Amino acid sequence: MTIAIIGLIIGVILGLYLPITYPTSYSLYMSVAILAALDSVFGAIRSHMENKFNSTIFVTGFFGNAILAGILAYIGDRLGVPLYYAAIFAFGGRLFQNFAIIRRYSIERIGKK
Repeated sequence: MTIAIIGLIIGVILGLYLPITYPTSYSLYMSVAILAALDSVFGAIRSHMENKFNSTIFVTGFFGNAILAGILAYIGDRLGVPLYYAAIFAFGGRLFQNFAIIRRYSIERIGKK
């Protein structure tokens, strides 16, 4: 767990100080992909709290969900149909559900101490 926290801190620092930009036309795709990636991160935290974490499942889900969400948004954009709403609904719903479960586990652990 400490390695994950160190990696997160390094990632945030690199993200703040490296001048990586993308065109504003990609902002829809990036936002949906980031939402999907966050869903994977919250799912990993939840599975770690349940002692079911598997790094292979996390890595494939992280990149797979992000790529799938980006492709879905791109296809919808090309067709003129807002398909990205499906990704927002699916990943956003799971993100809040995982957060709620993480919150419950945390409250139970604090209450036991």
